[in-house]
Amino acid sequence: MNTLKIEERDDRMVVTLHRPAQRNAINAEMIGELHQVCASLEATPKPMLLTGEGDHFAGGADIAELRERGRDEAFAGINRNLFDRIAKLPLPTVAAVSGYALGGGAELSYACDIRIATETAVFGNPEPGLGIMAAAGASYRLPELVGKSVAKQVLLGGRNLDSQDALRSGLVMSVVAPGEHIDAAHKVIDRITRSAPLALKLTKMIVDAPGSHPFADDIAQAVLFESRDKHDRMTAFLEKK
Repeated sequence: MNTLKIEERDDRMVVTLHRPAQRNAINAEMIGELHQVCASLEATPKPMLLTGEGDHFAGGADIAELRERGRDEAFAGINRNLFDRIAKLPLPTVAAVSGYALGGGAELSYACDIRIATETAVFGNPEPGLGIMAAAGASYRLPELVGKSVAKQVLLGGRNLDSQDALRSGLVMSVVAPGEHIDAAHKVIDRITRSAPLALKLTKMIVDAPGSHPFADDIAQAVLFESRDKHDRMTAFLEKK
């Protein structure tokens, strides 16, 4: 791949956005390569760690490409479709964010299940200043992550969230020193991989489903109660005690 670095492990995939000279700006080629990553993770589910090469996660979408896009490209939802696909991956995704996560870069991080930030991290959506809106998921993901009031401050008021703002608002799980975000994200995935994959998959589906769904919870739990993994894990727990 030309815009990504991929490290495939038995229990996780590490994906690094790799356009450091452009602050890892998201272009059409990167979109295509991230779709390939999604196809792989859909076929062989495992957690994903997503990060950016160098000092920044992703400074935004490629403005030169965006300037040339018209109505048809907007209706195609080029970035949105990818980020929605990432949000729906079967197992948890963790974004390790340093430096800028702006515009499309912020929306890519919002599509992940968990975010770890360094003290240098800055999240923001300056799209209206360029004559467009944050239309790749921010309008519906950010309010769920930080609340409608803070989301409007970011999307309408031009507010950037630094690492401490992001931590206070619940956007990130933790803030670490510069350079420690990838190790911190790996530790989160270490904990994730100790859990039952089917339990993780069903929990993610239920949490992401809109509205109240107690009957769906019961069905998911019924599936898990009948699984061999549940029996083996509980037996091991009891025997250990």
